[in-house]
Amino acid sequence: MRRLRGKIIGWLALAALVMAAPAALRAADTDYRLGPGDLLRISVFGYPDLGIDTRVSETGNISYPFIGQIAVGGLSTAQAENLIATRLKDGAIVKMPQVSLLVVDYQSQKVAVLGQVAKPGQYPLDKSSRVIDALAEAGGPVTGLAADSATLLRKDGSKQLIDLIALFNGDATQNPAVIGGDTLFVPKAPQFYIQGEVQRPGVYKLERNMTVSQAIAAGGGLTTRGSSHRISCKRRDENGVVQTGSIKSSDPVLADDVLIIKESLF
Repeated sequence: MRRLRGKIIGWLALAALVMAAPAALRAADTDYRLGPGDLLRISVFGYPDLGIDTRVSETGNISYPFIGQIAVGGLSTAQAENLIATRLKDGAIVKMPQVSLLVVDYQSQKVAVLGQVAKPGQYPLDKSSRVIDALAEAGGPVTGLAADSATLLRKDGSKQLIDLIALFNGDATQNPAVIGGDTLFVPKAPQFYIQGEVQRPGVYKLERNMTVSQAIAAGGGLTTRGSSHRISCKRRDENGVVQTGSIKSSDPVLADDVLIIKESLF
């Protein structure tokens, strides 16, 4: 139970972990890159007539007064500011332009967070983000239902397994950057069944490296008639056939095992 409480606390503290994560986890690789659908607010200091709100087209362009079409798709906000300033200066429109560009509505880059999270859906990337940021946006894994690992499916079709326990313990290797088009999937945790002489028979989440004795504890412990030495297990073999045999308290529990706690002989 101590182990289970620790994991629950870990899920509930996700937001705090995101804010207090080590610099190695939070460091941004690059600035946000502009793309189709993004709504930009552009202003030039001292020239209110040059201030506009404009949306990036499907081709990655915006239309700007006195300049015309400007290709900003794929640029960072700073790069786009410099490009507009250069065009204004080269066109003799403003001698020393000070351009400010703000993304008002992020639409071009979204990451999907699906599965056993509090708020599954698509989330816009308003900055360089990582796995832990995407999980925080989706409300974190659902306690008691989420598995200990997730899959990051990249836009290019590649996959990466994310160890969530290691992630929440500060392992930077489990916190890669996410980009538009990526999908983070948190599957349902494997389960086991426990029957017979335990306080709370039923279906439970299978914790990582769980033993039979820990499974009994998850079920509330033995009844007064239960025996930790008389336990049988129904388990599917590699061919999918259910086999029944005895099992020890120190043995590992596998997904979909059915543990049957028998009465003591004495």
